[in-house]
Amino acid sequence: MSPLAALEQGLGSDVVSTDPADLDAHALDWQTDPAEAVRPLALLRPRDTAGTAAAVRLCAGHGLALTVQGGLSGLAGGAVPVAGGVALSLERMNRILEIDPVGATMTVECGATLQAVQAAAAAEGMFFPLDLGARGTCRIGGNIGTNAGGNRVLRYGMMRELVLGLEVVLADGTVVSGMNRMLKNNAGYDLRSLFVGSEGTLGIATRAVLRLFEEPEARHTALCLVPDYAAAGRMLRLARARLGAKLSAFELMWPRFLDFACSVRGDRPFATSGGYCLLVEASGAGRDGEILQSMLEDALSEGMLEDALIAQTLRDAERFWSLRDASGELRRHFWPNANFDVSAATGRLGAMVDELERRISRRWPDGEVVVFGHIADGNIHIAVRTGETPFPLGEIESLVYGLVGEHEGSVSAEHGIGLAKRAYLHHSRSLPEIALMRRLKQALDPQGILNPGKVLPDR
Repeated sequence: MSPLAALEQGLGSDVVSTDPADLDAHALDWQTDPAEAVRPLALLRPRDTAGTAAAVRLCAGHGLALTVQGGLSGLAGGAVPVAGGVALSLERMNRILEIDPVGATMTVECGATLQAVQAAAAAEGMFFPLDLGARGTCRIGGNIGTNAGGNRVLRYGMMRELVLGLEVVLADGTVVSGMNRMLKNNAGYDLRSLFVGSEGTLGIATRAVLRLFEEPEARHTALCLVPDYAAAGRMLRLARARLGAKLSAFELMWPRFLDFACSVRGDRPFATSGGYCLLVEASGAGRDGEILQSMLEDALSEGMLEDALIAQTLRDAERFWSLRDASGELRRHFWPNANFDVSAATGRLGAMVDELERRISRRWPDGEVVVFGHIADGNIHIAVRTGETPFPLGEIESLVYGLVGEHEGSVSAEHGIGLAKRAYLHHSRSLPEIALMRRLKQALDPQGILNPGKVLPDR
């Protein structure tokens, strides 16, 4: 019996699809070039953990590569199937199973969308803080697999800090259910952390216990113009000192990105052009707005700021954030480009970006670099465009990732490694670290069937 026939017999036609439309829809993720799409042999859509385990056992028995997929909104090719393998979608496993407002937890199936989780928490007067532009599409399993970050990492941490318990199907179909609901649990190894960020290469997360928080009473947002990166650093120290744990966002837009965002939006927030634009947000009580205003007044008097605006309404805050969110237009208005999600120590970011601009300009005199990001946690996003044809993607990547390595940074701050960054992992991980990753992969997936070819570089 062929592997496909065995899947159909063992799982049923309701779970196994060979419809060309389904296969084409699951052949690539959001960032992957259509030329690199890989149509899977079949699409599996189990309805629960038991069905997922049965599917994995059948794949293991026939040596079929299996790529788990969430909302296909990834940016590193981590959900692209393998030729001759199958794709397993979590889309049917989307239930909110339990909300405990007293314990501040929510139990969900990993196919639930981030937006559905946020809405379910809000309906109970609670708050799930992870937030991404793809919130309506991305799924909790994908957020777990990539250890997603987003705009509120500064206050709430990345996905790893928001997952208390996890149920995982291993490569042989074994179900490991560690649905912990406690903040404190030192009973042995932290297996949860092993799977968060592993991009589906060590196991398939099917259920999770998530941390919830009380909904902040108010959010206060300010848009500031600073003369240079050093001033942004001084502002960060001041914001931490005055706002403490209430500081929930600290975003910096370099001048060229600000110009791009203003051109997309059609207006400028400040009368003067140029400068670095800071987006600062505090979440907490209503009086925190007075603290934010006082902080900005002091920063203006001390010369840290050139100008500042404070949102008076929700609409104002949305307008401020629309500048930062103009990054979503880079694919349409700044294309082709090489884009990067990298991190380094916050104190080094200014010098690193300055050196990047010099190196790009030397190699490509017409090169353009736009930079923005969450500098308080060291994460910036970079887009590089040149007029060279064909577009020199590989050369740009080597230049950027090499520079990140020189600054002891990470080639992936929050998007994962997937396919796109495997060759550059050595810039951020030592050879012994990569060797240990291989040993873990071999121990948990000796056949190498779970999302093969992702994360770890070729030998």
